[in-house]
Amino acid sequence: MGEPVFVFGSNLAGRHGKGAALWARQHRGAVYGVGLGLTGNSFAIPTKDRDLKTLPLDEIGRYVDRFLRFATDRPDLTFQVTPIGCGLAGYKPEQIAPMFRGAPANCQLPPEFVAILGRRAAALSELAQLDGETL
Repeated sequence: MGEPVFVFGSNLAGRHGKGAALWARQHRGAVYGVGLGLTGNSFAIPTKDRDLKTLPLDEIGRYVDRFLRFATDRPDLTFQVTPIGCGLAGYKPEQIAPMFRGAPANCQLPPEFVAILGRRAAALSELAQLDGETL
């Protein structure tokens, strides 16, 4: 099995000039000018628009959903997800991690997302138990 597909935050113009996007272009075959989808051994998820302005969370969420559908359809691949949106786009992991809830098993989420999703799952479980006690 080869290296996992490197999943990184990009801009819709595909200007992979900084951060994880630059690394993806230099090391994993991300194509300059392609801001969305699979190129080389990388997958771009837009977090900025064509003018390099940060996208709103709901729009990033739609791109994450597209990625998750792609990953589900490609169980033959493993995806190494970086903390997209949490670098140059300026969001906090607490804002982005929930978008990856329910990610398929072939997605390796970054530790900061796993920690947040784990805390939320534990909190929901605790709430469910409390709710069960009040019934």
